[in-house]
Amino acid sequence: MWCISAKRHPGVISSRTIGELLYENSATGSRRIAANCEVMLSIKLTQRAIAALPDRIKAIGLMCLAVTLFSCLDTTAKFLITHTGVPTAQVVWLRFVGQFLMMVAILGPARIPSLFRTQKLGLQTIRSCLMVATTACNFIAVKYLRLDQTVSIAFLAPLVVACLAGPLLGEYIGWRRALAVVAGFVGILIVVRPGVTDVHWAFAVSFLSMLCYALFMIVTRRLSTFDPPLVTLFYALIAGTIGGSFIAIPSWVWPTDGWTWLMLASLGAFGGLGHYLLIFAYRLAPASSVSPFLYFQLLSMVGLGFLVFGDLPDHWTLAGSCIVIASGLYLVHRERVTSRTERILAAQ
Repeated sequence: MWCISAKRHPGVISSRTIGELLYENSATGSRRIAANCEVMLSIKLTQRAIAALPDRIKAIGLMCLAVTLFSCLDTTAKFLITHTGVPTAQVVWLRFVGQFLMMVAILGPARIPSLFRTQKLGLQTIRSCLMVATTACNFIAVKYLRLDQTVSIAFLAPLVVACLAGPLLGEYIGWRRALAVVAGFVGILIVVRPGVTDVHWAFAVSFLSMLCYALFMIVTRRLSTFDPPLVTLFYALIAGTIGGSFIAIPSWVWPTDGWTWLMLASLGAFGGLGHYLLIFAYRLAPASSVSPFLYFQLLSMVGLGFLVFGDLPDHWTLAGSCIVIASGLYLVHRERVTSRTERILAAQ
Protein backbone atom coordinates (compact mmCIF):
# COMPACT_ATOMS: atom_id res chain seq x y z
CA MET A 1 0.00 0.00 0.00
CA TRP A 2 1.39 3.42 -0.97
CA CYS A 3 0.81 6.77 0.70
CA ILE A 4 1.70 10.29 -0.44
CA SER A 5 3.99 12.46 1.62
CA ALA A 6 4.90 16.02 0.73
CA LYS A 7 5.90 17.14 4.20
CA ARG A 8 9.61 16.41 4.17
CA HIS A 9 10.37 18.00 0.78
CA PRO A 10 8.16 21.02 0.13
CA GLY A 11 7.07 21.32 -3.49
CA VAL A 12 8.02 17.68 -4.22
CA ILE A 13 5.63 14.75 -3.76
CA SER A 14 7.43 11.44 -3.17
CA SER A 15 6.01 7.98 -2.48
CA ARG A 16 7.02 5.82 0.45
CA THR A 17 5.70 2.57 1.82
CA ILE A 18 3.90 2.42 5.14
CA GLY A 19 6.67 0.16 6.36
CA GLU A 20 9.22 2.95 5.93
CA LEU A 21 7.03 5.40 7.78
CA LEU A 22 6.70 3.06 10.75
CA TYR A 23 10.42 3.36 11.43
CA GLU A 24 9.79 6.94 12.55
CA ASN A 25 8.55 8.00 15.95
CA SER A 26 5.41 5.87 16.55
CA ALA A 27 3.04 8.68 17.58
CA THR A 28 4.15 11.11 14.86
CA GLY A 29 4.40 8.36 12.29
CA SER A 30 0.87 7.12 12.99
CA ARG A 31 -0.52 10.60 12.57
CA ARG A 32 1.41 11.03 9.32
CA ILE A 33 0.21 7.67 8.01
CA ALA A 34 -3.41 8.56 8.72
CA ALA A 35 -3.07 12.03 7.25
CA ASN A 36 -1.21 10.84 4.15
CA CYS A 37 -3.68 8.02 3.52
CA GLU A 38 -6.56 10.45 3.90
CA VAL A 39 -4.94 12.81 1.40
CA MET A 40 -4.38 9.95 -1.04
CA LEU A 41 -7.97 8.78 -0.66
CA SER A 42 -9.29 12.32 -1.08
CA ILE A 43 -7.30 12.73 -4.30
CA LYS A 44 -8.61 9.43 -5.64
CA LEU A 45 -12.17 10.29 -4.71
CA THR A 46 -11.83 13.71 -6.34
CA GLN A 47 -10.49 12.18 -9.54
CA ARG A 48 -13.35 9.69 -9.62
CA ALA A 49 -15.88 12.45 -8.95
CA ILE A 50 -14.54 14.53 -11.85
CA ALA A 51 -14.54 11.50 -14.15
CA ALA A 52 -18.13 10.63 -13.16
CA LEU A 53 -19.45 14.20 -13.45
CA PRO A 54 -21.24 13.72 -16.81
CA ASP A 55 -22.99 10.59 -15.50
CA ARG A 56 -24.03 12.46 -12.36
CA ILE A 57 -25.52 15.27 -14.40
CA LYS A 58 -27.45 12.70 -16.45
CA ALA A 59 -28.58 10.95 -13.26
CA ILE A 60 -29.83 14.21 -11.75
CA GLY A 61 -31.77 15.00 -14.92
CA LEU A 62 -33.29 11.51 -14.97
CA MET A 63 -34.25 11.81 -11.30
CA CYS A 64 -36.01 15.13 -11.88
CA LEU A 65 -37.82 13.66 -14.89
CA ALA A 66 -38.80 10.54 -12.91
CA VAL A 67 -40.39 12.47 -10.03
CA THR A 68 -42.14 14.75 -12.54
CA LEU A 69 -43.71 11.65 -14.09
CA PHE A 70 -44.85 10.57 -10.61
CA SER A 71 -46.41 14.01 -10.20
CA CYS A 72 -48.16 13.52 -13.56
CA LEU A 73 -49.45 10.17 -12.26
CA ASP A 74 -50.98 11.73 -9.13
CA THR A 75 -52.36 14.68 -11.11
CA THR A 76 -54.00 12.39 -13.67
CA ALA A 77 -55.44 10.17 -10.92
CA LYS A 78 -56.86 13.19 -9.09
CA PHE A 79 -58.43 14.54 -12.29
CA LEU A 80 -59.98 11.18 -13.19
CA ILE A 81 -61.44 10.68 -9.71
CA THR A 82 -62.73 14.23 -9.22
CA HIS A 83 -63.74 15.30 -12.74
CA THR A 84 -64.69 12.24 -14.79
CA GLY A 85 -66.52 10.12 -12.23
CA VAL A 86 -64.17 7.13 -12.56
CA PRO A 87 -64.13 5.19 -9.23
CA THR A 88 -60.91 5.28 -7.21
CA ALA A 89 -60.64 1.46 -7.26
CA GLN A 90 -60.75 1.50 -11.05
CA VAL A 91 -58.01 4.13 -11.24
CA VAL A 92 -55.79 2.16 -8.84
CA TRP A 93 -56.34 -1.08 -10.76
CA LEU A 94 -55.66 0.39 -14.20
CA ARG A 95 -52.47 1.98 -12.87
CA PHE A 96 -51.11 -1.52 -12.16
CA VAL A 97 -52.65 -3.14 -15.26
CA GLY A 98 -51.09 -0.49 -17.52
CA GLN A 99 -47.62 -0.90 -16.05
CA PHE A 100 -47.92 -4.71 -16.13
CA LEU A 101 -48.83 -4.69 -19.83
CA MET A 102 -46.01 -2.24 -20.50
CA MET A 103 -43.55 -4.58 -18.75
CA VAL A 104 -44.76 -7.60 -20.76
CA ALA A 105 -44.46 -5.66 -24.02
CA ILE A 106 -40.89 -4.58 -23.25
CA LEU A 107 -39.57 -7.89 -21.89
CA GLY A 108 -41.61 -10.21 -24.07
CA PRO A 109 -44.05 -12.94 -22.91
CA ALA A 110 -41.30 -15.58 -22.96
CA ARG A 111 -39.43 -13.76 -20.17
CA ILE A 112 -42.37 -13.59 -17.77
CA PRO A 113 -42.25 -17.18 -16.34
CA SER A 114 -38.68 -16.62 -15.09
CA LEU A 115 -39.87 -13.63 -13.04
CA PHE A 116 -41.89 -15.90 -10.76
CA ARG A 117 -38.67 -17.35 -9.29
CA THR A 118 -38.06 -15.80 -5.89
CA GLN A 119 -36.09 -16.80 -2.83
CA LYS A 120 -38.41 -14.91 -0.48
CA LEU A 121 -42.04 -15.41 -1.49
CA GLY A 122 -43.30 -14.21 1.88
CA LEU A 123 -41.39 -10.93 1.71
CA GLN A 124 -42.43 -10.44 -1.91
CA THR A 125 -46.07 -10.87 -0.90
CA ILE A 126 -45.74 -8.37 1.95
CA ARG A 127 -43.98 -5.84 -0.28
CA SER A 128 -46.59 -6.23 -3.02
CA CYS A 129 -49.45 -5.66 -0.58
CA LEU A 130 -47.68 -2.56 0.77
CA MET A 131 -47.27 -1.24 -2.78
CA VAL A 132 -50.98 -1.67 -3.50
CA ALA A 133 -51.93 -0.16 -0.13
CA THR A 134 -49.75 2.94 -0.52
CA THR A 135 -51.08 3.55 -4.05
CA ALA A 136 -54.71 3.11 -3.04
CA CYS A 137 -54.39 5.33 0.04
CA ASN A 138 -52.58 8.00 -1.92
CA PHE A 139 -55.24 8.11 -4.63
CA ILE A 140 -57.96 8.34 -1.99
CA ALA A 141 -56.11 11.21 -0.29
CA VAL A 142 -55.52 13.23 -3.48
CA LYS A 143 -59.27 13.21 -4.09
CA TYR A 144 -59.76 15.52 -1.10
CA LEU A 145 -56.36 17.16 -0.49
CA ARG A 146 -54.16 19.40 -2.58
CA LEU A 147 -51.27 17.70 -4.35
CA ASP A 148 -48.69 19.76 -2.45
CA GLN A 149 -50.18 18.55 0.85
CA THR A 150 -50.01 14.86 -0.05
CA VAL A 151 -46.47 15.09 -1.39
CA SER A 152 -45.31 16.97 1.73
CA ILE A 153 -46.55 14.09 3.87
CA ALA A 154 -44.97 11.56 1.48
CA PHE A 155 -41.59 13.27 2.00
CA LEU A 156 -41.75 12.07 5.60
CA ALA A 157 -41.22 8.45 4.44
CA PRO A 158 -37.37 8.54 4.38
CA LEU A 159 -37.41 9.88 7.95
CA VAL A 160 -39.70 7.06 9.06
CA VAL A 161 -37.39 4.60 7.30
CA ALA A 162 -34.47 5.99 9.31
CA CYS A 163 -36.41 5.31 12.52
CA LEU A 164 -37.65 1.84 11.59
CA ALA A 165 -34.39 0.65 10.02
CA GLY A 166 -32.94 0.20 13.52
CA PRO A 167 -35.39 -2.34 14.99
CA LEU A 168 -36.19 -3.95 11.61
CA LEU A 169 -32.79 -4.01 9.87
CA GLY A 170 -30.31 -3.34 12.68
CA GLU A 171 -29.28 -0.01 11.09
CA TYR A 172 -29.54 2.40 14.02
CA ILE A 173 -29.12 6.15 13.63
CA GLY A 174 -27.13 8.59 15.77
CA TRP A 175 -28.43 11.54 17.72
CA ARG A 176 -27.91 13.98 14.84
CA ARG A 177 -30.12 12.03 12.48
CA ALA A 178 -32.61 11.44 15.29
CA LEU A 179 -32.96 15.22 15.70
CA ALA A 180 -33.47 15.53 11.93
CA VAL A 181 -36.31 13.00 12.14
CA VAL A 182 -37.94 14.96 14.98
CA ALA A 183 -37.61 18.16 12.94
CA GLY A 184 -39.29 16.43 10.00
CA PHE A 185 -42.28 15.47 12.12
CA VAL A 186 -42.51 19.05 13.37
CA GLY A 187 -42.62 20.15 9.73
CA ILE A 188 -45.56 17.86 9.03
CA LEU A 189 -47.37 19.20 12.10
CA ILE A 190 -46.98 22.66 10.59
CA VAL A 191 -48.51 21.42 7.33
CA VAL A 192 -51.48 19.72 9.01
CA ARG A 193 -51.81 22.08 12.04
CA PRO A 194 -53.93 19.77 14.22
CA GLY A 195 -55.87 21.67 16.88
CA VAL A 196 -55.42 24.96 15.03
CA THR A 197 -57.62 24.25 12.04
CA ASP A 198 -60.06 21.54 11.05
CA VAL A 199 -58.15 18.45 9.95
CA HIS A 200 -59.72 16.53 7.08
CA TRP A 201 -59.87 12.77 7.55
CA ALA A 202 -57.96 12.38 4.25
CA PHE A 203 -54.82 13.52 6.08
CA ALA A 204 -54.97 10.27 8.08
CA VAL A 205 -55.24 8.31 4.83
CA SER A 206 -52.24 10.21 3.45
CA PHE A 207 -50.27 9.37 6.59
CA LEU A 208 -51.23 5.71 6.17
CA SER A 209 -50.01 5.86 2.56
CA MET A 210 -46.70 7.33 3.73
CA LEU A 211 -46.28 4.68 6.44
CA CYS A 212 -47.00 1.87 3.97
CA TYR A 213 -44.44 3.38 1.61
CA ALA A 214 -41.81 3.56 4.37
CA LEU A 215 -42.35 -0.12 5.20
CA PHE A 216 -42.33 -0.84 1.47
CA MET A 217 -38.85 0.73 1.16
CA ILE A 218 -37.54 -1.27 4.13
CA VAL A 219 -38.80 -4.57 2.70
CA THR A 220 -37.38 -3.59 -0.71
CA ARG A 221 -33.96 -3.03 0.87
CA ARG A 222 -34.19 -6.44 2.53
CA LEU A 223 -35.19 -8.15 -0.73
CA SER A 224 -32.41 -6.51 -2.74
CA THR A 225 -29.93 -9.09 -1.43
CA PHE A 226 -32.07 -12.03 -2.57
CA ASP A 227 -34.02 -11.26 -5.76
CA PRO A 228 -33.28 -9.19 -8.92
CA PRO A 229 -35.12 -5.85 -9.24
CA LEU A 230 -37.29 -7.10 -12.13
CA VAL A 231 -38.59 -9.98 -10.04
CA THR A 232 -39.44 -7.63 -7.18
CA LEU A 233 -41.20 -5.20 -9.53
CA PHE A 234 -43.09 -8.03 -11.25
CA TYR A 235 -44.60 -9.35 -8.01
CA ALA A 236 -45.92 -5.91 -7.07
CA LEU A 237 -47.57 -5.51 -10.48
CA ILE A 238 -49.10 -8.99 -10.30
CA ALA A 239 -50.54 -8.25 -6.86
CA GLY A 240 -52.04 -4.96 -8.03
CA THR A 241 -53.39 -6.45 -11.25
CA ILE A 242 -54.98 -9.56 -9.75
CA GLY A 243 -55.90 -8.24 -6.31
CA GLY A 244 -57.29 -4.95 -7.58
CA SER A 245 -59.57 -6.62 -10.08
CA PHE A 246 -61.85 -7.98 -7.32
CA ILE A 247 -62.70 -4.43 -6.26
CA ALA A 248 -62.39 -2.53 -9.54
CA ILE A 249 -64.46 -4.75 -11.85
CA PRO A 250 -67.66 -4.81 -9.72
CA SER A 251 -67.61 -0.99 -9.53
CA TRP A 252 -66.52 -0.47 -13.15
CA VAL A 253 -67.68 2.66 -14.94
CA TRP A 254 -67.19 2.80 -18.71
CA PRO A 255 -65.46 6.00 -19.87
CA THR A 256 -67.62 8.11 -22.14
CA ASP A 257 -64.91 9.73 -24.28
CA GLY A 258 -61.53 9.04 -25.79
CA TRP A 259 -59.76 11.60 -23.60
CA THR A 260 -60.72 9.68 -20.46
CA TRP A 261 -59.50 6.42 -22.02
CA LEU A 262 -56.19 8.12 -22.87
CA MET A 263 -55.74 9.35 -19.30
CA LEU A 264 -56.53 5.90 -17.92
CA ALA A 265 -53.97 4.35 -20.28
CA SER A 266 -51.36 6.94 -19.25
CA LEU A 267 -51.46 5.88 -15.59
CA GLY A 268 -49.33 2.78 -16.15
CA ALA A 269 -47.03 4.65 -18.54
CA PHE A 270 -46.33 7.42 -16.02
CA GLY A 271 -45.69 4.92 -13.21
CA GLY A 272 -43.66 2.44 -15.26
CA LEU A 273 -41.47 4.97 -17.03
CA GLY A 274 -40.95 6.89 -13.79
CA HIS A 275 -39.73 3.78 -11.96
CA TYR A 276 -37.47 2.83 -14.87
CA LEU A 277 -35.83 6.27 -14.94
CA LEU A 278 -35.44 6.16 -11.16
CA ILE A 279 -33.55 2.85 -11.33
CA PHE A 280 -31.44 4.11 -14.24
CA ALA A 281 -30.55 7.29 -12.33
CA TYR A 282 -29.30 5.26 -9.35
CA ARG A 283 -27.20 3.12 -11.71
CA LEU A 284 -25.46 6.17 -13.17
CA ALA A 285 -24.54 7.90 -9.90
CA PRO A 286 -24.31 7.21 -6.15
CA ALA A 287 -27.51 7.51 -4.16
CA SER A 288 -26.02 10.34 -2.06
CA SER A 289 -25.68 12.45 -5.22
CA VAL A 290 -29.09 11.67 -6.68
CA SER A 291 -31.42 11.31 -3.68
CA PRO A 292 -31.61 15.05 -2.81
CA PHE A 293 -33.30 15.68 -6.15
CA LEU A 294 -36.25 13.52 -5.11
CA TYR A 295 -37.54 16.72 -3.53
CA PHE A 296 -37.86 18.29 -6.96
CA GLN A 297 -41.23 16.58 -6.91
CA LEU A 298 -42.60 19.35 -4.69
CA LEU A 299 -41.99 21.88 -7.46
CA SER A 300 -43.59 19.67 -10.12
CA MET A 301 -46.57 18.92 -7.84
CA VAL A 302 -47.13 22.61 -7.10
CA GLY A 303 -46.83 23.49 -10.79
CA LEU A 304 -49.24 20.80 -11.97
CA GLY A 305 -51.65 21.49 -9.13
CA PHE A 306 -51.84 25.12 -10.20
CA LEU A 307 -52.07 24.44 -13.95
CA VAL A 308 -54.72 21.71 -13.70
CA PHE A 309 -56.71 22.58 -10.58
CA GLY A 310 -55.79 26.19 -9.82
CA ASP A 311 -54.40 25.17 -6.40
CA LEU A 312 -51.60 27.07 -4.70
CA PRO A 313 -49.94 25.98 -1.44
CA ASP A 314 -50.50 28.21 1.58
CA HIS A 315 -47.57 29.57 3.56
CA TRP A 316 -48.02 26.91 6.27
CA THR A 317 -47.62 24.09 3.76
CA LEU A 318 -44.58 25.74 2.21
CA ALA A 319 -42.94 26.31 5.60
CA GLY A 320 -43.63 22.79 6.83
CA SER A 321 -42.55 21.11 3.61
CA CYS A 322 -39.30 23.11 3.62
CA ILE A 323 -38.54 21.80 7.12
CA VAL A 324 -39.27 18.22 6.01
CA ILE A 325 -37.07 18.62 2.93
CA ALA A 326 -34.25 20.15 4.99
CA SER A 327 -34.45 17.20 7.41
CA GLY A 328 -34.31 14.72 4.53
CA LEU A 329 -31.34 16.49 2.96
CA TYR A 330 -29.53 16.43 6.29
CA LEU A 331 -30.08 12.68 6.53
CA VAL A 332 -28.51 12.31 3.07
CA HIS A 333 -25.59 14.49 4.17
CA ARG A 334 -24.99 12.44 7.33
CA GLU A 335 -25.12 9.23 5.30
CA ARG A 336 -22.47 10.66 2.96
CA VAL A 337 -20.25 11.69 5.89
CA THR A 338 -20.61 8.28 7.54
CA SER A 339 -19.79 6.44 4.31
CA ARG A 340 -16.73 8.61 3.69
CA THR A 341 -15.45 7.98 7.22
CA GLU A 342 -15.90 4.23 6.78
CA ARG A 343 -13.94 4.33 3.50
CA ILE A 344 -11.08 6.23 5.14
CA LEU A 345 -10.91 3.77 8.02
CA ALA A 346 -10.97 0.85 5.59
CA ALA A 347 -8.11 2.38 3.58
CA GLN A 348 -5.94 2.59 6.68
